[in-house]
Amino acid sequence: MQEAHDPSMEQALAAIKRVMAEEKELRVASRVTAPTPPPTDEDETSPVLELDESMVEELNLPAADLEPPLVGSDAAEASRARLAELQQAAALAPSSPAEHPLEQMVRDMLRPALKDWLDQHLPRIVEEHVKREIGRITGQRF
Repeated sequence: MQEAHDPSMEQALAAIKRVMAEEKELRVASRVTAPTPPPTDEDETSPVLELDESMVEELNLPAADLEPPLVGSDAAEASRARLAELQQAAALAPSSPAEHPLEQMVRDMLRPALKDWLDQHLPRIVEEHVKREIGRITGQRF
């Protein structure tokens, strides 16, 4: 019997999204004197995960004490550019050669079982890892 209602994957992702947005707002507020770069099209289209207070409470997460970012804006932008190059190269890469028919048949047979297993276990696994990582970052145990 389950003691408490586990948050769904969507709730966990929404909670993470809200926390990241709040962290960004705090960083921006702490750099009031620094000039801010103009927004780019990439800023508007990239997904941002946020946690709101209700999600933090539901997940029993401690309030985070935010510090300045570890990576400067130039290094972060250079990294983003390299990752964008990788994404474009992966999108343009030719498809893999035709597979062996037996291999494809085994994949087709295993796919439903794998989907069922992931549907059943992935939310719990992600929740545990997110809590563990947040605990590591904040220095608190869950």
